[in-house]
Amino acid sequence: MPTAAPPGKNLAPGGLTPTLQRRCFKSSVEKLQVSEESTPRQREWRPQIYRKCTDTAWLFLFFLFWTGLMFIMGYSVVAGAAGRLLFGYDSFGNVCGKKNSPVEGAPLSGQDMTLKTYMFFMNSCNPEIKGKRLGSTALCVSSCPEEQLSTLEEVQLFADTNGSFLCVYSLNSFNYTQSPNADSLCPRLPVPPSKSFPLFNRCIPQTPECYSMFASALINDVDMLHQILSGIMSERDTILGLCILALALSLAMMFIFRFITTLLVHIIISLVILGLLFVCGVLWWLYYDYTTDLSIELDTERENMKCVLGFAIVSTIITAILLVLIFVFRKRIKLTVALFQVTNKAINSSPFLLFQPVWTFAILIFFWVLWVAVLLSLGTAGSAQVIEGGQVEFTPLLGIRYMWWYHLIGLIWTSEFILACQQMTIVGAVVTWYFNRNKNDPSDHPILSSLSILLCYHQGTVVKGSFLITLVRIPRVILIYIHDTLKDKVCKFVLETKQFCSDAVCLPPLCCFSLCSYGWT
Repeated sequence: MPTAAPPGKNLAPGGLTPTLQRRCFKSSVEKLQVSEESTPRQREWRPQIYRKCTDTAWLFLFFLFWTGLMFIMGYSVVAGAAGRLLFGYDSFGNVCGKKNSPVEGAPLSGQDMTLKTYMFFMNSCNPEIKGKRLGSTALCVSSCPEEQLSTLEEVQLFADTNGSFLCVYSLNSFNYTQSPNADSLCPRLPVPPSKSFPLFNRCIPQTPECYSMFASALINDVDMLHQILSGIMSERDTILGLCILALALSLAMMFIFRFITTLLVHIIISLVILGLLFVCGVLWWLYYDYTTDLSIELDTERENMKCVLGFAIVSTIITAILLVLIFVFRKRIKLTVALFQVTNKAINSSPFLLFQPVWTFAILIFFWVLWVAVLLSLGTAGSAQVIEGGQVEFTPLLGIRYMWWYHLIGLIWTSEFILACQQMTIVGAVVTWYFNRNKNDPSDHPILSSLSILLCYHQGTVVKGSFLITLVRIPRVILIYIHDTLKDKVCKFVLETKQFCSDAVCLPPLCCFSLCSYGWT
């Protein structure tokens, strides 16, 4: 039976007084609060709100460097004359294909050469080098003689027919056969047939003897800077075509990885294996061919055989190592495929990631065109000096000419900076998507957000990273230049030592940069 309540006490339902009920409720609430405080809450991830700029000193250094580049650009444009390099100029200071200003002390300067767009050498079959330029007198003509001219009468007929005067401007065409000074004022006979060549619009002789001598003298006539410029200008279509081809192949590779990831990974691995075996087999076949050839008597051929044997052994060792690595890490292929699948998902969430290389390519093309234009001006920066016979020679400004090394560093550093900005932008957008807990609710404008964070906070870090890559590339460029300069003057041991140093400078950093790139993406 239930116990009776003491006198004066009223029991609430459940057998407890109201006071005891309040105390029990209060105790339960306190226990719940203690248990909630002791249980760790799941941390809510959110982007860092308070940011600060990184490596500002490097950004300031890059600003100072570009201040120097802007000074070089402005001064080279004012002091240089890219038209002399692009269109050629005669021995009297006239640029072919344009109106010219007269040079004091040179009576044949300042002529209108608008219709005379080609540069003709009066003694192209036996050119002489005087100082650092061709000793043969150069003229601006309207067309190159495509047939051999054996007499002055034929030279005069060519001038009257084509309007292309091959003698010095002071001699009229009707005096070609009458003037007693025609031998010194007209080209040496016979005049070989020639054709215009895109290398500075020069008339290049077509006979084998004249061509070899003229080409040799022409190459020796120009310094390294002009050789670089001539290579760029003569192969500009090829360079542009290769850039466009590389862009197209990159886009095609991205789309292929998007749809046939697994198959393409196996295809690439198979091609690598077949390529290694093919190279190894070809080298051993060449060595076998050397050993079975009984006509090998020269020391150079024996040296070639030893080199082929060395390459075959090294390639065999490398092939064996790579095949073992491929076999050991074959189970990682699934991980590689999974990484590509994650990449496809990231691209699906931010399709504009596919267009980032296009914008980068456009910016690089603009910068490279500007760089080449300034380089052309650097190569032609000089003052006109009148020499004997009223001819004009352009003396280079040594101070500005040697600044092309500074200009070259600017090319490498700025190009690497642009590429690093692209990588940082892509990485920021991918990281924002990957660490977003709700994949169905992606963040708005991840690429613009990543780009704004880069521009506001991390430009200094990008500058520092691109400068480190520049420090690796510049020594390799110097070593390649030394190799090309001294390859015929030094012993084989020095060349091999240089090659070893070049590889030691280049290969380890490239491997590190590749690993870093894989880690970012």
